[in-house]
Amino acid sequence: MTSSNLDNLVKIGQLKLEAPSQSEFSGLLRSASARLKDAHNKALSIESRFDLAYNASHALALAALRNNGYRSDNRYIVFQCLEHTLGIKKEVCRVLAHCHNKRNLAEYEGFLEIDDKLLANLIGAADLLLEKLKICLV
Repeated sequence: MTSSNLDNLVKIGQLKLEAPSQSEFSGLLRSASARLKDAHNKALSIESRFDLAYNASHALALAALRNNGYRSDNRYIVFQCLEHTLGIKKEVCRVLAHCHNKRNLAEYEGFLEIDDKLLANLIGAADLLLEKLKICLV
């Protein structure tokens, strides 16, 4: 992908260079896959499904970043980098950024307002990330 953009983030301290780890990549994929499978379970509450899908998407975005030889201490940055790590369209990145903000409101202020459409968009985004990352395994 476009590592020059990622290298610019290293220069300003938003990312760190770190050699990829196959075991870390595999672990993140395994964890995200399990969470995403559960997020598809309509018997669970919408809040639980959102939490599962959000955490799956974060693990997948982090796996993509790590697979490209970078690390971030900032949860939000991994979503911003998806355009460069997996070639994800900006629209999908915006969904993930919006869900990140929703997640923060829930975590830090106890307020979670989501609907079926947002959840479907989040799960769809996570499914796309998983599909793209599986191509990296081939």
